[in-house]
Amino acid sequence: MFRKLLVLTLLAAFLAGCAPASVPSPTVEPASTAAPTTQAPASTALTLTDGLGREVKLDEPAQRVVSLAPSNTEILFAIGAGAQVVGVDQFSDFPEQAKGLSGVGGSMGQYSTEAIVALKPDLVLAAEINTPELVKQLEDLGLTVYYLKNPTTLEEMYGNLEIVGQLTGQDVTDLVSSLKARVQAVDEKIATVTEKPAVFYEIDATDASKPYTYGPGTFGDLLITRAGGTNIADVAKDPYPQISLEQIVSSNPAFIILGDSMYGATPDAVKARPGWVSIDAVKNDRIFPFDDNLASRPGPRLVDGLEQLAKLLHPELFK
Repeated sequence: MFRKLLVLTLLAAFLAGCAPASVPSPTVEPASTAAPTTQAPASTALTLTDGLGREVKLDEPAQRVVSLAPSNTEILFAIGAGAQVVGVDQFSDFPEQAKGLSGVGGSMGQYSTEAIVALKPDLVLAAEINTPELVKQLEDLGLTVYYLKNPTTLEEMYGNLEIVGQLTGQDVTDLVSSLKARVQAVDEKIATVTEKPAVFYEIDATDASKPYTYGPGTFGDLLITRAGGTNIADVAKDPYPQISLEQIVSSNPAFIILGDSMYGATPDAVKARPGWVSIDAVKNDRIFPFDDNLASRPGPRLVDGLEQLAKLLHPELFK
């Protein structure tokens, strides 16, 4: 099985109140001065609209967060809120620290509401892989839930980092600036490319005669295109289509990217598949294992995925 992990920039401002000190007024005997006013404390209350159009309110940035998706977990740690995470879904395996946190389920979309409640979170961070029904169920239990919608571009991903930064009281300015600079560096190199090679990205080849791949609207497709390639499945109607061997042979990809290498797919196994020997990527030994988490989890590591794909497709630009 493969994962469907397929996004909104929302801004909230912290409010600060400050009353000016009053100036003493001279009087006839005895002289008196007005009592100075004290500075009002800055408000840390937040009200943000989430991906389901719900207003989510926090009296202050969340200090105990439960993440219901690997992408959310990666975002939380990347922005510096890792110490605030008290529970994660069972698929959150990056960074390494996430593996030691309390698990709340997630297999087949089934979460332990009892485990979530027991962690006493002041925020549950849901993602698009979570259903609106789950969000309501948790909300009915008295929990504050923010539904983080998937971004559709890298630029929208930056906005999601800013949203989670506000929810947790973390400044993401430096992180976002760094990610933007890295993407710009790739964009500038790819802008010089005149030929964009055909690419087949394999997600699941349980049926090698009709493997799954990334179609339009997915991050796999986005990264291939932005890395200077042409996705042979970019005209498919399904975002995660099965593509026949005949279609693959006809498209004759110059590169085969094995996103399913984490499940055992290897270049040698691809070369041995009946009918694949005539494909240019096979003939020219351009079959590359790839960490699919870099293309399927809508978080900051998408930038890692972009850089790695660009280097695979256009190594001459990164010498």
